[in-house]
Amino acid sequence: MWIETRGQGPDVVLLHGWAMNSTVWNSIADALAQDYCVHLVDLPGHGASPANGALSLPAMVAAVDAAFPWPVQVIGWSLGGAVAAQWAISQPQKVKSLSLIASSPCFMQQADWASAMPATVLAQFAEQLQQDWQGTLKRFISLQAMGDASARAVTKELLADLFKHGEPSLTALSEGLAILRDTDLRAQISQIDCPVLLQYGDRDTLTPVAVAHWLASQLSDVTLKIHQGAAHAPFLSHRDAFLATQLAFLAKN
Repeated sequence: MWIETRGQGPDVVLLHGWAMNSTVWNSIADALAQDYCVHLVDLPGHGASPANGALSLPAMVAAVDAAFPWPVQVIGWSLGGAVAAQWAISQPQKVKSLSLIASSPCFMQQADWASAMPATVLAQFAEQLQQDWQGTLKRFISLQAMGDASARAVTKELLADLFKHGEPSLTALSEGLAILRDTDLRAQISQIDCPVLLQYGDRDTLTPVAVAHWLASQLSDVTLKIHQGAAHAPFLSHRDAFLATQLAFLAKN
């Protein structure tokens, strides 16, 4: 598994979202590396990390857990947040603190869970992926930035990072999308007993702000930051406010 390490100090692991790679964190990592030992991970099947078998949430967690045999603080965005949350649930002694960035315990709408992507949207992405995977990824990036006050800049930055660690395999993309479709950690979330930071955008259409408020109601030690005018990538669109919140949280834990 591809891991790049920067800086010195307490260990912080950064986990990216579906179809992306660790380069999305570059500007954040450089700032964090002034005080921390920052580990940028390409999740299995993404970027420069091979899949090594079928992708699943447990398989991703196992791979990341094996790479870090010591306690760490974890920051996870979107799908990376689900990996981080599952890691904190299954290996509580390994995750000292958890930061969830525009992530969800359940990415697809359910009968009792409206704050998520409709099943039809995910199904459409899965179908389009087979026909034109590059175009589908670009549309997904546009969806992540939609509504953001800095939508053009966010879209441009995510597109620039998309293939920096090589092109993903279609199989890995499809399996990753299935993870987004099938993940549901709602019943387990309250098991997380480390400090948790939630950073979300109030204009996010993929993981609506209602998700952040629900998570805050389920967690015992939680800090909530809603970035006004941000969509799905507040660490890009609201970098300074994001970093100030993140650094304050890491310093306490």
